[in-house]
Amino acid sequence: MTDTPALPAVNREWHLLRRPVGWPRPEDFALVEAPMPAPEEGQVLVRNVYASVDPYMRGRMSAAKSYVAPFELGKAMQGGAVGEVVASRAEGVSAGDHVLHFSGWREYAAVDAGNAVKVDPQAAPLSTYLGVLGMTGLTAYAGLLRTAAFKEGDVVFVSGAAGAVGSQVGQIAKLKGASRVIGSAGSDEKVKLLTEEYGFDAAFNYKAGPVSEQLRAAAPDGVDVYFDNVGGDHLEAAIGSLNRDGRIAICGMISVYNNTEPAPGPRNLARLIQTRGRIEGFLVGDHYDLQPQFVQEVGPWAASGALKYRETVVEGIDNHLEAFLGVLRGDNSGKMIVKL
Repeated sequence: MTDTPALPAVNREWHLLRRPVGWPRPEDFALVEAPMPAPEEGQVLVRNVYASVDPYMRGRMSAAKSYVAPFELGKAMQGGAVGEVVASRAEGVSAGDHVLHFSGWREYAAVDAGNAVKVDPQAAPLSTYLGVLGMTGLTAYAGLLRTAAFKEGDVVFVSGAAGAVGSQVGQIAKLKGASRVIGSAGSDEKVKLLTEEYGFDAAFNYKAGPVSEQLRAAAPDGVDVYFDNVGGDHLEAAIGSLNRDGRIAICGMISVYNNTEPAPGPRNLARLIQTRGRIEGFLVGDHYDLQPQFVQEVGPWAASGALKYRETVVEGIDNHLEAFLGVLRGDNSGKMIVKL
């Protein structure tokens, strides 16, 4: 075991105090002081440098049955993080190494070495392992190429396109030979970002008018692929513009995450019969077999600038919760990250 350097007397971590109803409120959470964790055999102690906040975390704050266990009340929440190993009781991992793991929302974490992945800060900035080269990027890659079965020449529509996942979906589609890529976003500034920086062929502000009308104007010949991050009126609009044999990949539905009543479903599902269309949900965890291929292909794109990305960085664990709430509001351009 490596010698443990001088550490703070306590560890700070965010706890969920009660399950939010509707929009989460600050009083549903608490930043608490906890004993500094000590690594057991086979574990490493990590000082988190960057932590991820993501829309899916809202679902884990509910007790409703889902694809992953809910956050436990009165305990540290979880999420992607990357940090420096400060002590190790595991073979193959040493102090000074940097690892990606899933014990975010805290300053220090004792992590099973088997659940930590070594990353190289010389090959790419540490923060990118939470975004463009991390789970976010793989979500975009797998959802577009496998779930939506993208093929060259497709017309692609992406909702929430200025976000971390959506911005990569659109760019990957362009790099793979899409004939036209359309994105929706929640502000004129983000619309400009999509067309001028990310290379989308067209984009619109969904707050400026009915989504269905704006989509028909942007994609007069219809869409072959819809990558859904929003749900609601966006999903209905996409079904209305879907071409024959069109595919819809459901990644997220941020428009309904804070609803207290069931959201109405699309009213035009019968159109899938006419178009022979397909809707399929997916989870990135089912597609980790694509990770080597993803890094091999997307890594050089990101390094060369062919694939552009943005990060919205919030400083300090004290502001961790506000960063998460900002994601739900759509405050971020690209990946929202907390620098601890």
